[in-house]
Amino acid sequence: MTQQSDLGSGSSGLRAAEESENLITSAPSRMPEWDIPEDALGRAVFGPLGGIVEIGAVAATETWSPQEASVDELGSTRRDDVARLLEVIKEVGDFGGPVMEIFDELGYLRAHPVSAPAMLMWSSVYEDVSPRLGEPDTVRRMSRVGADLQLTRFLQALVNAAIARGPGVARGAALIAEALRIAVGLVGGALDEGPDSARGAMTVYRMWRVAFLADLLLPDSPARPDARALFREYAHALDALLGAPSRP
Repeated sequence: MTQQSDLGSGSSGLRAAEESENLITSAPSRMPEWDIPEDALGRAVFGPLGGIVEIGAVAATETWSPQEASVDELGSTRRDDVARLLEVIKEVGDFGGPVMEIFDELGYLRAHPVSAPAMLMWSSVYEDVSPRLGEPDTVRRMSRVGADLQLTRFLQALVNAAIARGPGVARGAALIAEALRIAVGLVGGALDEGPDSARGAMTVYRMWRVAFLADLLLPDSPARPDARALFREYAHALDALLGAPSRP
């Protein structure tokens, strides 16, 4: 996969996330049915997941060198985790086979170069475009910001999918918590809290509350009243499931 196609597929995923968010907040008032295309919800999940995979591959080098990153090796090493994550995503959004095939079509787990410009994109241009873009300290900073950003967007996309198509709050929240813990593990050392700690998942949840939930719950937010109620229920359920981080 060329660098241009990496950036293009990631950008498409981010656009899909924005589109699905708009649909959640502006769809006609119909419950329990929601007029949201299944593939839009799926792409909104797979976009940030692609960032999680690429950032995790860079972090796994321990040298913060994109040239040394191997997404297919990450996929092979974490095969069981990736397989379970995709199973969970499928159930969260009640996604059919054609939608689940989108992730494979995007090629994030197939062998392809991972570039410093890709880390720049996943981090929402956290660094200046300069000859120092590929230096380890710069890549590390972009990777850490990108991990925070893509994990938070991943969580929002999962909640959107669960609200639109999912199995209900009790089951949906449990699945989302599991997916988030797996995703935190995939980004590895790019997350300050540690890749194997429940603390990382709780931190992502707290970032999501500030970045997305707070605005959605306001009475004058663009979210439908029935959607606001469900966002609140999912937040309460996730809070209980993820729990407060233990002190070291």
